[in-house]
Amino acid sequence: MTIFTKIIKREIPADIIYETEKVLAFKDIDPKAPVHVLIIPKQEIEKITDIDGKKDAHLLGEMVDAANQIAKQMNIHENGFRLVINCGGNGGQAVYHLHMHLLGGRQMNWPPG
Repeated sequence: MTIFTKIIKREIPADIIYETEKVLAFKDIDPKAPVHVLIIPKQEIEKITDIDGKKDAHLLGEMVDAANQIAKQMNIHENGFRLVINCGGNGGQAVYHLHMHLLGGRQMNWPPG
């Protein structure tokens, strides 16, 4: 069980800012931008490569929809923001529960890492 599963189950606290039946979003405890929100599926999926496009595509759509709604809520939708999904050790994934980072509120640089 990951820390994200414990947040979903409300076993540990988090600053939850968005929730649906399938998706949960909360502020990152170590933000890398003025707005840094983690968007996770409530379903336990380890990483993006575990997504089955035929049966799980809707879940990614719900995560992107959450990002768009949160970006509006946080007033970053007009100037832009970045969505990031890390995958595996070399990709920078620290928690092995699929999650999307919503970063904004400042100019993003390229390349990112």
